[in-house]
Amino acid sequence: MIRVGLLGGIGSGKTFISKLFKYPTFNADNEVRSIYKNSRECFLKLKKKLPKFINTYPIKKTELINAISFNNKNLKKISSVVHPIVRKKMRIFLDKNKKSKMVILDVPLLIENKLNKKGDVLIFINSKQNKILKRLRKRNNFDKNILKNLKNNQYNLLKKRKLADYIIDNNHSLNIMRKKIKLLKRRILYERNST
Repeated sequence: MIRVGLLGGIGSGKTFISKLFKYPTFNADNEVRSIYKNSRECFLKLKKKLPKFINTYPIKKTELINAISFNNKNLKKISSVVHPIVRKKMRIFLDKNKKSKMVILDVPLLIENKLNKKGDVLIFINSKQNKILKRLRKRNNFDKNILKNLKNNQYNLLKKRKLADYIIDNNHSLNIMRKKIKLLKRRILYERNST
């Protein structure tokens, strides 16, 4: 099984690219949303750490945003509860898909949280600033302050770029991106199978 980790800043298009691979994908953002919606254990732990902010189950995104806006250190408190649950879910996903030729890891903090392994194929997704902003404005709960905090929390993009085995520009039409990913997929499979 080839593990492909997608790297890039917020709004660079990691989820869009992951879908083009057409292989089993672990999407950490979707997992986090599911945890907030369905995990009573997560709710109780967050309520204990942030009693002034977390009051509703399922956990409301607005309560989390208020906590982070009030004090940036609250992001660490939230992460300390949520990340171990995401790690566990990722282990289950990898175990379930171990017979697949390739799996895609769409995990925003893959490097920061040391979720990557030595043999992983890392792809950096490069995107123009104006395209990133356009994508982010379409998102629900678009908040510039939260965005700034999350951006600061992500590993320096230049470092991520240097760690990558491949760099892909996500500034083209859907058809061009489909072709690019198809070629990249072939290249990864060929290179891995010939070593």
